[in-house]
Amino acid sequence: MTGRRALDPRKQPKQVRGELTRQRILAAAAQVFAEHGYAAGTTNRIAERARVSIGSLYQYYPNKDAILVELVSRHLDTGEAELRRHQAGELPDTIEGVLRVFVHVAVQNHLDAPQLLRVMIEETPNSPELVRKIGEYERERVAYVSALFERYPEVRVGNPQVAARIVVNTVELVVHKVIAGHEPVDLGQFEEELVAMLTRYLAPPAD
Repeated sequence: MTGRRALDPRKQPKQVRGELTRQRILAAAAQVFAEHGYAAGTTNRIAERARVSIGSLYQYYPNKDAILVELVSRHLDTGEAELRRHQAGELPDTIEGVLRVFVHVAVQNHLDAPQLLRVMIEETPNSPELVRKIGEYERERVAYVSALFERYPEVRVGNPQVAARIVVNTVELVVHKVIAGHEPVDLGQFEEELVAMLTRYLAPPAD
């Protein structure tokens, strides 16, 4: 079993050159994992792609598990920053319009490298720091969405907090599953169907 220390970066660069080296290692790892998969995505391949010695790589990361954990952490941070940017802007007048915005954002945040996303979903070690970050982001999103429901009178749910958890996790899990899947999908139709499903749940037609 991989210990917690083995999932942490070994070296936090204090100079620009060191940070650039770390960025090269992470970029190379993302490419190698996407092209070769996790099992064949060895540290030797990553070092070769990054144009650094294997010794230099190990100065920054103890193993490829630690590299993958940092890639996932950065993926989470990027997605959260993009989501907050839209939250700070003006939102549509209907809950359907809001859902359309956030479903589209979720899809767009996962389109760069579906193969890498698949590796992240299937192979990421159980890092306590990563679990903490995922839980923190989920709680923030649920609180935001629950409060958002109060602004839209067409939303009719028994418990806004529970409904917010359902919506947040449904979007996250379904988008991950579809984008990382092996079967191609029409993303426009996918977004439309997901928005329609969530709209019917939150704002069912009046009897």
